[in-house]
Amino acid sequence: MSVSQADPVPHRMAIVLCTVCATLMQALDQTIANVALPYMQGSLSASYDEITWVLTSYITAAAIMTAPVGWLAARFGRKYLYITCLIGFTATSVLCGAAQSLSQVVIFRILQGMFGAALVPLSQSTMMDIYPMEKRGQAMAIWGMGVMIGPILGPTLGGYLTSLYNWRFVFYINIPFGILATVGLILFMPRSHPNFNMKFDWIGFAVLSLGIGSLQLMLDRGGDQDWFTSREIVIEAVLGGLGVYLFIVHMLTAQRPFIPPAMFANGNFSAGAAMMFAAGTILVSSSSLMAPWLQNLANYPVETAGLIMAPRGIGTMGAMLIGGRLTAKVDPRKLMACGIIMLIVSIWEMTGWTPDVAQSRIVATIVFQGMGLGFLFIPLQVIAFATLAPQYRTDGASLFSLSRNIGAAIGVSVTSFMLSHNTQTLHAEIGASVTPFNRALQDGGVVERFWNPMTHHGAALLDRVVNHQAQIVAFVDDYRMMVFTTMPALALLLLMRRPRSAATRSKPEDAHAAMD
Repeated sequence: MSVSQADPVPHRMAIVLCTVCATLMQALDQTIANVALPYMQGSLSASYDEITWVLTSYITAAAIMTAPVGWLAARFGRKYLYITCLIGFTATSVLCGAAQSLSQVVIFRILQGMFGAALVPLSQSTMMDIYPMEKRGQAMAIWGMGVMIGPILGPTLGGYLTSLYNWRFVFYINIPFGILATVGLILFMPRSHPNFNMKFDWIGFAVLSLGIGSLQLMLDRGGDQDWFTSREIVIEAVLGGLGVYLFIVHMLTAQRPFIPPAMFANGNFSAGAAMMFAAGTILVSSSSLMAPWLQNLANYPVETAGLIMAPRGIGTMGAMLIGGRLTAKVDPRKLMACGIIMLIVSIWEMTGWTPDVAQSRIVATIVFQGMGLGFLFIPLQVIAFATLAPQYRTDGASLFSLSRNIGAAIGVSVTSFMLSHNTQTLHAEIGASVTPFNRALQDGGVVERFWNPMTHHGAALLDRVVNHQAQIVAFVDDYRMMVFTTMPALALLLLMRRPRSAATRSKPEDAHAAMD
């Protein structure tokens, strides 16, 4: 399906519109549900760490299904796979919105992630095929708009949909995008030619899926099951470790593993994959913590919370544009160090937040944080892929996406568990001093009249205040933990080498592939 100037693709702009719609739809779903989580939590009678399964189930399923996308496209044809994934993603979005229980939402989000994993890679490869080589930079700029605008619009759109209607419409919004993209691709996308002789490393894929799925289930369920006192958690830990071990052994010994081990001989790429994992742990977990902090502690309306969260995406987009220009002139490691330090400073600033913090301070901090992510991502793509052999670029892009998604899922699971656990612990510690013998509750004034622990109403109000204070400190502890887990990423820069100037000017499509 390659294209030259002498053989232009009919209806190119219609295909572009459809691929951008598909990319925007998938990108929106990464952030649009964040501000709706507190409302979903109440509607589905779930705890905070349970409602985050809505995020982790989608991310984990997308991470696992990223690996076979290239093989599936070659085996069954890109057009047919693309249309199937769009229909499946749209249908599962409807099922997510109609779900009546947490278990239903999680199951449908897993299916949504499985179908959604292919949308971005297929959109990107389609854009590259319908434009000639000399216009691919322009094509990637058009396609990149959907990638960058999605996370910016997600929180704001999610906030307004939840406020005007309810949380179910954050999933229903995919219906018009999905229908438009599907119909357009059926009518205008050139027919692809399946290769039914293609073979895939199903053993490697199966053991990797077993390892990732079991470990993620252990992290999600560990808090509820009291960790390794539960037989379920022990079994999941054993299966997870076994799956990862078998995958490594298979990758090193199989004749044609789906992740070539020769890629890891490149120091820049190996350190870059580790850096992408570290960045992934911050990318989603920071925004998943922000939504309940704004709504539950700072008492912002859901639509205002969405507006406050949007500037982080603007900061990321601006820094990516600046970083993309500076990377060819400045050592990419310096830009990455700048981005990591900006992340650390912004998260440390969040450890000092209380519900009374000024809105302008919140916006400035998250814009600064978004800029840190932007300055990290673009140079990371360049330095990791500049010295990687061309035949490994597609596999390397898939591995980068896998590393980022696994990091995101683990980051959300760990921060949500720590928030829930620390809130309960701090509630017990603070509550221990709230007794009828506490002199602060014996002043005979307003405190004793409204917060008298001897009355049912007073005890309920006191418990609410204690829980509020415990949550404030628990959020601070989470942000402090994120600071100390981000710092080691600076050490990875020591393992990287600056690429030669010719290599530094890598193809734009390679950088975008690695990022998505």
